[in-house]
Amino acid sequence: MIKPDYNHSRFYHWTEMNVRFRDIDALNHVNNAVFNTYFEEARIRFIYDIPEFIQSMEAGHSFVLVRIEVDYIRPIYLAESLLIGSSVEEFGNTSIKGIQAIYSSETKELKAIARSVGVWFNLVAERPARLPEINNKNHYLYKQ
Repeated sequence: MIKPDYNHSRFYHWTEMNVRFRDIDALNHVNNAVFNTYFEEARIRFIYDIPEFIQSMEAGHSFVLVRIEVDYIRPIYLAESLLIGSSVEEFGNTSIKGIQAIYSSETKELKAIARSVGVWFNLVAERPARLPEINNKNHYLYKQ
């Protein structure tokens, strides 16, 4: 497991979120399932930041999440504001391996890290599709 220190240039895309009361469980911290919701929201915003994906989605394509692996590092509490970094680790023919990390906005403490695999999917044909040609792929890659 990697535990990347906060570095704004490490991830291509950043999403800021506030913890909601409904995210808290009986132990007074964010429930583990909600971490996945935070990662999902950040992934969606990341995808919408890439013009080639937007154009392909308008033509009937979308990502289907096929795998996610989460390492929970530190608890998240009610009053926290979060920064979620998102980048690509690897582009395949029909899939992307992604990496994301959640940090405290205030302290920059690492809260969780996720690795995921998403398959580009043709919604009409109901089958995987080739990723659109993306200009400057290196721009979106995770920087160690």
